[in-house]
Amino acid sequence: MATTAHVGRKGFISQVQTVSSSPDSLLPPISFRKVEGLVFANGGGSAAGNNLIQRSAVTYAVSPRGNNDDVTSKVATDPTSDPAVSADSDDALDFDASKRPPFSIGEIRAAIPKHCWGKNPWRSLSYVAKDVLIVFALAAGAVYFDNWFVWPLYWLAQGTMFWALFVLGHDCGHGSFSDSKTLNTYIGLITHSVILVPFHGWRISHRTHHQNHGHVENDESWYPITESVYKTLPGMAKAGRLKFPSALFAYPFYLWKRSPGKSGSHFDPNCDLFAPNERMEIITSTTCWFAMLTFLVALTAVVGPLWVFKLYFVPYWVNVMWLDAVTYLHHHGYEKKVPWYRGKEWSYIRGGLSTIDRDYGWINKVHHDIGTHVVHHLFPQIPHYHLVEATAAVKPILGKYYREPTKSGPLPIHLLEPLIRSFQEDHFVADEGDIVFYQKDPSI
Repeated sequence: MATTAHVGRKGFISQVQTVSSSPDSLLPPISFRKVEGLVFANGGGSAAGNNLIQRSAVTYAVSPRGNNDDVTSKVATDPTSDPAVSADSDDALDFDASKRPPFSIGEIRAAIPKHCWGKNPWRSLSYVAKDVLIVFALAAGAVYFDNWFVWPLYWLAQGTMFWALFVLGHDCGHGSFSDSKTLNTYIGLITHSVILVPFHGWRISHRTHHQNHGHVENDESWYPITESVYKTLPGMAKAGRLKFPSALFAYPFYLWKRSPGKSGSHFDPNCDLFAPNERMEIITSTTCWFAMLTFLVALTAVVGPLWVFKLYFVPYWVNVMWLDAVTYLHHHGYEKKVPWYRGKEWSYIRGGLSTIDRDYGWINKVHHDIGTHVVHHLFPQIPHYHLVEATAAVKPILGKYYREPTKSGPLPIHLLEPLIRSFQEDHFVADEGDIVFYQKDPSI
């Protein structure tokens, strides 16, 4: 038996008809499902798995899932003969980034110049000194002028600098700041505690994110919610994680409660994120966090709540918005949806290649080239000041697996469109399937 699939607009199967087929078909039994404009085939698992069955104007992505349906092995229609097919079907001919890459992680590593792996602690400390100097200069200027024309400019600039400090602490967490664990720990505790981030709690959960990037269940932070979990979320939880702009304020709540479907806290040494030998580090960073909060309370008592609000808390929330927007955009919002993996389809290299580089214009150097995210995800040991060069070196190896970022103007205003669009369209992934893509809640 074989199945003839009549394909409608944007590649959706509009009709499935069972017909006879030859017994020597090379393809295993397959069943079809619809995901956001592409037709995915669940196959019986063979050499055809993970590949693309291309039939004229539509490409069918094959996933090596088992098949319980009495459907068959051959798709034998020309979809262009269906008048319902529009030019949008051509999108399905785009490169399939979910295919196993023809290169190895070793080949990518070998393409990176040797000096890009070098860590210069004095150079790293100079970035800290520069950012701290700018933070104090901005605060002093805002206090000096103290008018409502200056304050909004100060909030945007200072919030961006708080975010820059976070990125330097982020490098400490990866060990790319220096080869000294002691120096990394002290600078990480300082740069993160002053912006109310528990350094070790974040560092360990972020390590989990990198080790499991692109994995539906095992990733951390902005991993996709499955459809079954999504349906159980109350309205406030959906709005807090999946609605623009409320989702841009999610980070502090994530630190306390993690993401939907996972339990624990970055402040709790007994959370399952942490190994028993890491508990003292969690206690240390939580103590530093509370010390900073105590300082802010004391400062409020001395100078008044309005000054602390204007000087610290508004920039703090601008920093949170930067953090949420940037981390979200590095894993969502590309013109063509990025793949997420489970089971045997996931690998470290495939997960890393599902990340996205972004161009932030003038902000690139301010936040230490965090937009060069693909190389950073694959090799987090590389210092931020070598990421641009390392990215240029690996792009010939990556080929079409590298998503070239849209060129930014002086300010990255262009990123608002993919950010808002992704929040409108990317709500959950299927509960099953080893290669899945975001789907939209039709009720929204």
